[in-house]
Amino acid sequence: MTIPTTTERDDTRAWVLHPDIRGHEAARDADLALEEAISLAHALPGLDVVGSEVVRLPRPHPGMLFGKGKLEELKARLEAHEVGLVLVDGPVSPVQQRNLEKALGVKLLDRTGLILEIFSERAATREGVLQVEMAALSYQRTRLVRAWTHLERQRGGLGFVGGPGETQIEADRRAIDEQLVRLRRQLDKVVKTRELHRSARAKVPFPIVALVGYTNAGKSTLFNRMTGAKVMAKDMLFATLDPTMRRIELPGGGPEVILSDTVGFISDLPTELVAAFRATLEEVLAADLIVHVRDISHPETEEQAEDVKAIMDSLGVSEDTPQIEVWNKTDRLDPDRREAVLTRAARQDHVQALSAWTGEGMEPLIAAITQGITEATHETTLTLGFDEGRKRAWLFEKGVVEDEQQTEEGFTLTVRWSAKQQAQFEQL
Repeated sequence: MTIPTTTERDDTRAWVLHPDIRGHEAARDADLALEEAISLAHALPGLDVVGSEVVRLPRPHPGMLFGKGKLEELKARLEAHEVGLVLVDGPVSPVQQRNLEKALGVKLLDRTGLILEIFSERAATREGVLQVEMAALSYQRTRLVRAWTHLERQRGGLGFVGGPGETQIEADRRAIDEQLVRLRRQLDKVVKTRELHRSARAKVPFPIVALVGYTNAGKSTLFNRMTGAKVMAKDMLFATLDPTMRRIELPGGGPEVILSDTVGFISDLPTELVAAFRATLEEVLAADLIVHVRDISHPETEEQAEDVKAIMDSLGVSEDTPQIEVWNKTDRLDPDRREAVLTRAARQDHVQALSAWTGEGMEPLIAAITQGITEATHETTLTLGFDEGRKRAWLFEKGVVEDEQQTEEGFTLTVRWSAKQQAQFEQL
């Protein structure tokens, strides 16, 4: 348990709890999980974390999560430190949330609620705001429990002789559903605009390189290092939310590519957010090359990598899409471990060890991206008849034609394309 001595009275005083349930997620270290939860709390402005602790549980209590004795102990501690908000690093059911708030006398947020608050604070673009609103409403809909008597009251039916009408909880749920429909329509318009931009990019033969990775792995720092841009990059979870794209020419005579910086992933990323941010993450689906950035200095870097792969699988990222794994933040390692990491990386294909912060190791990465893009496309010679004008137009629209000769039978074209483009062409 940690209790900082200095606090700012203007901010909401928060206490972070990580329930360590026996036999649940045994692979994850409870202290490291608590550390990540505290980092999440620090990512939300206006919060002052005055204490944190791991609560070891043999099993979760269905109605209260914690046992009676632990609740009494927690209540005394929270009152002593004038805590106004408790953050529980894990899922809390609506009934548990209601009962805990009543028993502890404070407001309570679970992990999903906290991440939604952070996303709500950070969303900058119209699309980001809509996505967060949709995710928050989907989450809020599940939180409609009979916590207060007004939700159980029935509203009268229409007319003089009517049925009992609907309860307030049903009316609230219907209002949320109507708002979700409105938001989905607005988001569909934004998504169409994004698709138009994507179509426009597809006409220009620039491969897309997408940076993905766990939050705070250093994607934005690497993006800034490669593009010279000034995307917000801080040692903070979810420092950047909205995707950023730049067209750059890879140094050393490399090809021109579009580099995309995406939202960071995290373990137990709320399903509402995965669904809401699918439109943004479609840039990853369209990528010709994926660069998976890992914080190699983090004690749970392997587990974080597994979380990223699981989310990419759930999004439907093809296994055929070439990937480069970047072991970032080598500058944070002690000399012996750093040497071992560099040796391990050198022995593995498609792995690059570097420090985006210092720039060390950037040249081999640029060379690997150049090679990956070249390998991702291949040259093919096609012969099209004069009656296959639609196919020929499609090839020119995609910008894959490198040479064309007219013959007596039709056209002979030399094209350079990706396996994905070839598959699309064959379906025409």
